[in-house]
Amino acid sequence: MTPQDPSASRLGRRHLLRAGSLGVGALGVGAASIGVDRALRDGERTTAPSSAAAAAPSLHGGATVPFHGEHQAGISTPAPAAATFVSLDLREEVDREGVLRLLRLLTDDAARLTRGEPALADTEPEMAAEPAALTVTLGIGPGLMERAERPVPEWLVPLPAFGIDQLEDRFSGGDLLLQIAAEDPLTVSHAARMLLKDARAFTRVRWVQPGFRRSPGTQAPGTTMRNLFGQLDGSANATLDSEHFSRVVWIQEGPFAGGTSMVIRRIRMDLDGWDEADRTAREQATGTRLDSGAPLTGGTETSPADFEQVSVNGFPVIGEFSHMRRARGIDEGEHQEIFRRPYNYDIAPPAGSETISAAGQIFVSFQADLLGQFLPIQQRLDALDLLNQWTAPIGSAVFAIPPGCAEGEFLGEAVLR
Repeated sequence: MTPQDPSASRLGRRHLLRAGSLGVGALGVGAASIGVDRALRDGERTTAPSSAAAAAPSLHGGATVPFHGEHQAGISTPAPAAATFVSLDLREEVDREGVLRLLRLLTDDAARLTRGEPALADTEPEMAAEPAALTVTLGIGPGLMERAERPVPEWLVPLPAFGIDQLEDRFSGGDLLLQIAAEDPLTVSHAARMLLKDARAFTRVRWVQPGFRRSPGTQAPGTTMRNLFGQLDGSANATLDSEHFSRVVWIQEGPFAGGTSMVIRRIRMDLDGWDEADRTAREQATGTRLDSGAPLTGGTETSPADFEQVSVNGFPVIGEFSHMRRARGIDEGEHQEIFRRPYNYDIAPPAGSETISAAGQIFVSFQADLLGQFLPIQQRLDALDLLNQWTAPIGSAVFAIPPGCAEGEFLGEAVLR
């Protein structure tokens, strides 16, 4: 799903008009009038762009991502700079018909907002005019499936308890998830409010988690994100929209065919403790070089790791305790893949705390088979992973992502009806 900007010409005219009004203010009305009169009289034409025009930044506000389609947007779409994840609980009185009405409302709102149009109940329609590649992805929890009187898939349950977990209810669970993402945080904020206004008669907010990545234009498109430890995060991801991606992500059969499963975990990162580790210790913990993301056995970010290579002392160059080795399942003879789409978070530390940061990652993964792909990886990392010394999961939830919908349909219709 490639972002499009059908309103480029309209935006260009608006930009020129705005630039002209600024020029009048800067030069003075009299000087500007003389220049315009002379241009009209002499038929002057400007053939070369001015230095100001040449330096004008490229705009992302008008970019759109198609809402309707076989799959929901916001998964195979390149991850934009800002995202907010909202978990909702259904109100006690909401029945099956109420669930269907809720999904129709949310679908209509999301379709309009992602086109750069205001939602029907939008009292600030001007704020919807720059969608900035907005996507809205809807996830279904087990509670919603039960309320809609549909069978709950065996995998759509909370993850089993792990030894490293320090879970808090305020970041866990939920009946319905909205992943709202765009290249502009104001767009995300406005879209979230519009969706919640229509949802509040049916739901209560369980938790909200905003996250961020690099701003557009900071790095080349496709550059792997860095987390707050400075690590490249997601180097092993399948290429978007490839056959490999489809095998890893999309469910092939059953009511959720064309959809996927989603795991979202809030990972607290001990940045203060990480500061005390030297570069060698950090790279041994991950199994990769911090600067390039290449495996410690050499090459580039995309080079295959040589897990058989040993040091002069006879120890594996990529240690058995390293995050890379544990995630890959080398020593167990296993290999599972997931697609990671994480975001960073950074909030104020508690008042009076000795720590200077309260930051971490909103870990998000999509996979066709949660029990066969995500669970074995997490079990290995729980049993042995040196990174666990600096990280702790404090929130966790699992959602089913229904397939996309055609115009006139609503998200989840193929699953619930």
